[in-house]
Amino acid sequence: MSETRLYGIANCDTIKKARRWLESRDIGYDFHDYRKHGLDREWLTSTELELGWENMLNRRGTTWRNLPAGVKDGIDRESALQVMLDNPAIIKRPILASHNRLYIGFDDQKYQEIFS
Repeated sequence: MSETRLYGIANCDTIKKARRWLESRDIGYDFHDYRKHGLDREWLTSTELELGWENMLNRRGTTWRNLPAGVKDGIDRESALQVMLDNPAIIKRPILASHNRLYIGFDDQKYQEIFS
């Protein structure tokens, strides 16, 4: 297992950019696809403790828009975690685990800093 792991969904454009960035610099990583490998509450809870559920919840995507209004209106930590477990596509991508830290999203400059 590599010390760098990328979490997300394979067909996501941002995931593709992050993977290309890592591969073009020969940075080894493992990829955890939520759809193929699943998502467990333990990982989600520990990740949320570091990143915060508000930062992890993608409120711009189709998955959020398709949630019932009552779910969106009453969202809190517990309901957000359950929504993420039930709909992993609603988690902002990618989540990068490297050097014992977690990072959310892809930005060329941020990745330069992480891996310099």
